[in-house]
Amino acid sequence: MGIFEPFRAIGYITTGVPFSVQRLGTETFVTVSVGKAFQVYNCAKLTLVIVSPQLPHKIRALACYRDFTFVAYATHIAVFKRAHQVALWTRHSAKVNSLMVFGDYVISVDVDGNLFIWGFKGVDESNVPVGHILLGGKFIPTCMMHPDTYLNKVLIGSQEGGLQLWNVSTNKMLYEFKGWGSSVTSCVSSPALDVVAVGCADGKIHVHNIRYDEEVVTFVHSMRGSVTSLSFSTDGQPLLASGGSSGVISIWNLEKRKLQSVVREAHDSSIISLHFLANEPVLMSSSADNSIKIWVFDTTDGDPRLLRFRSGHSAPPLCIRFYANGRHILSAGQDRAFRLFSVIQDQQSRELSQRHVSKRAKKLRVKEEELKLKPVTAFDCAEIRERDWCNVVTCHMDTTQAYVWRLQNFVIGEHILRPCPENPAPVKACTISACGNFAIIGTASGWIERFNLQSGISRGSYLDVSERESCAHESEVVGVACDSTNTQMISAGYHGDVKVWDFKGRALKSRWEVGCSLVKIVYHRLNGLLATVADDFIIRLFDAVALRMVRKFEGHTDRITDLCFSEDGKWLLSSSMDGTLRIWDVILARQIDAVHVDVSITALSLSPNMDVLATTHVDQNGVYLWVNQSMFSGASNIDSYASGKEVVNVKLPSLSSVEGSNVENEDTDKPTVNQPISKKVSTFPAFSQQIPDLVTLSLLPKSQWQSLINLDIIKVRNKPIEPPKKPEKAPFFLPSIPSLSGEILFKPSEPVDGEDIKPDKAEGDKRKLDIPATQFLELLQSASETKNFSAFTEYIKGLSPSNLDLELRMFQIIDEDEEELVNRPEFISIELLLDYFIHEISCRNNFEFIQAVTRLFLKIHGETIRCNSKLQDKARKLLEIQSAVWQRVDKLFQSARCMVTFLSNSQF
Repeated sequence: MGIFEPFRAIGYITTGVPFSVQRLGTETFVTVSVGKAFQVYNCAKLTLVIVSPQLPHKIRALACYRDFTFVAYATHIAVFKRAHQVALWTRHSAKVNSLMVFGDYVISVDVDGNLFIWGFKGVDESNVPVGHILLGGKFIPTCMMHPDTYLNKVLIGSQEGGLQLWNVSTNKMLYEFKGWGSSVTSCVSSPALDVVAVGCADGKIHVHNIRYDEEVVTFVHSMRGSVTSLSFSTDGQPLLASGGSSGVISIWNLEKRKLQSVVREAHDSSIISLHFLANEPVLMSSSADNSIKIWVFDTTDGDPRLLRFRSGHSAPPLCIRFYANGRHILSAGQDRAFRLFSVIQDQQSRELSQRHVSKRAKKLRVKEEELKLKPVTAFDCAEIRERDWCNVVTCHMDTTQAYVWRLQNFVIGEHILRPCPENPAPVKACTISACGNFAIIGTASGWIERFNLQSGISRGSYLDVSERESCAHESEVVGVACDSTNTQMISAGYHGDVKVWDFKGRALKSRWEVGCSLVKIVYHRLNGLLATVADDFIIRLFDAVALRMVRKFEGHTDRITDLCFSEDGKWLLSSSMDGTLRIWDVILARQIDAVHVDVSITALSLSPNMDVLATTHVDQNGVYLWVNQSMFSGASNIDSYASGKEVVNVKLPSLSSVEGSNVENEDTDKPTVNQPISKKVSTFPAFSQQIPDLVTLSLLPKSQWQSLINLDIIKVRNKPIEPPKKPEKAPFFLPSIPSLSGEILFKPSEPVDGEDIKPDKAEGDKRKLDIPATQFLELLQSASETKNFSAFTEYIKGLSPSNLDLELRMFQIIDEDEEELVNRPEFISIELLLDYFIHEISCRNNFEFIQAVTRLFLKIHGETIRCNSKLQDKARKLLEIQSAVWQRVDKLFQSARCMVTFLSNSQF
């Protein structure tokens, strides 16, 4: 167990498994595979409603029926009811290739030709299939479908090109279609009876009548690769949609028997699934490029229009950065996309616009990828000027200019930064000043230039006159950074030279040599430390003011991919191709934690609050989140979580934040959003260590401890103004009892919970003399014996103000006989409470709550303490400790007040 615990993965929409669509009530839901888990989206707005727990292997096929989801992975079939697994079917000996819901049954087929029929009505009672068919050794199934009105019939396509019609009730093959000499990749039933569409690997679509084994029509789009998916329109239009391996969607008119329209570049990868929504001119498509798109046919020319979509990176991200106080993550991937992911709500994730790429690609008849900017290799952002002008600058692979972006509008900026137009070279490094006005650009030729972000105009270059070519560095610039006051700028060259420049005057102030080739630098503006990564796998920390090396961290055994400082500058996180993530304590100069993952980390970023760590990995299209568990637990000692020099193996985060736990609305048939179930365990943790001269608050709501102070005022305010009046006419529904006099007598009402009951005087005196031992008293006595008051503190913090007031008043002594006073149990309880207050105030725990309880205690028992010398001594000791603690805190407050007053009255 390390400091960072796996939380969840974001950015995954779908993978290369066909989706399953079902209609529940008036809404349509689509279930998609995302690796080892599945997700359910509401098609109305493509909102995520369910995320399943992670399975042991990748999903190979999906099928849905109402609340049930059938998932095939490896040789097993898992049955889920909403997000909870209820059964596991394990009769297959080979990998399951496809699933299909068939009435009250599910049909599964594996790669060896074994077809099993499963009944899911009594899924909790039996896991045995109700039927089995062996298709034969020379028949390798690729797809299957149920022709409409064909009772108990299933049509199965093969890799050899033939089709077989089986009766699953009698386990007999009824007919075998010869096929067309090409592997069958897709098969779907049409709205017309006896007619099916069969897609083949050679790019041909055969509309076939299976009743007479006759060809109706054949469509060919061999130039667009093999046919991967088919779907018929059911809203009355004679349309057939086909998807190809090149990412193109073709719409065929069945009446005119010709191609009606083509959606070029519908997806960046092969089309996996197509589905026309029932009785709607809406087509849904999914692809292996990690996207789902919905198209609507509402144009005059009949071409489909993109209605809505959800997408993520189609290639692994290269660099990431937290933004907006940790609520969003900026991510740049190898797919030439620059994205903004929301950590809180997936619906807010989007791709930043590169200005009408789709329209330009359609007009020029080229691919969108050819018009997009090349992959981003480095970027920097600043939130301070987000509302004024562009606040993000990016460097792109083999590109001689840098681009700016405006995150407020999620669009690329109008200015292009071109350093050194006379001798252009690829841009390698960039940074934005702390004020948000300037961008510093470094190139592969060693040139460094400053630009104004508002106007995009160059504001001078940084030149070292000692260099032969009159530039900043002889070699490639691997990194640039600015300090927090725009006083100096730091740059590093590939050959190991680090230089400090005057930011405004652009003159060289100092330089030093690292001694080996540099790969990356990271600068922390608050503490002035510069972290450098060299090709010897060693991380060196330099003080940019003192110009000397202050720390040296060794431990990685392969190329270091990324590193970042924590917001307070106390931690340095680094990742490497050796699969490890290491956390270094800058102050103690040692490694405090190290974890090893199966897939190496390529980029990382720590949120400003230090509560979430984001990572990207080799060949993974998503962003993985890790939660800092030391910030969400009661232990303040980080060593209780850190592994030190030991490397701990951990798994990557899954899509679901809580495995196997999903919150569902049982009152509706519709799936609901998956959220973790929180268990109430120790809401207010006790800290084992404390900062000297400071106090720890109780974390209670302000109203709870303030009510203790103003309890008398609240009671007076809530006191009834008038006594209750007897009603003139009682309601007819009140229960009555007969009487000898003929009068109608009503049964007395029973007291409800919380209503005061006035006992008789004798009974009241008896209760007053015989006080039972309450939990309050038992915990207080136990805590006094063990000198551990944490359990007692948690108990009284959980009491309401009125209950706590009642507990304290139970020890009130009315008579004042000093001889008998010491021997009374109430006196002992008061003495124990004084000891408790002395201990808590000296420990400076739950400061504001203890102050309120002490005030209420002295208000009730002050007269008793005044009349007894023993209690007076304890009260005097309590006063001394209280004064000493408050004087230290008040001194700190006064220093802060003076500093704020001085700065607020100063003229800059």
